[in-house]
Amino acid sequence: MKITEWIHCPVCENKTRLKIRADTELKNFPLYCPKCRQETLIEVKNLQITVITEPDA
Repeated sequence: MKITEWIHCPVCENKTRLKIRADTELKNFPLYCPKCRQETLIEVKNLQITVITEPDA
């Protein structure tokens, strides 16, 4: 059985509408939170979620 986990918003910590499995890999994924209406770039590997911060141009 594959382990699945809900992705939580890094801003407001609420559940989003997405689930990830243990073998899911995402890079530069725009995660949208319907609760706080913010979009955040994330990376996912081995169920570890990392927020990507972009330098202001």
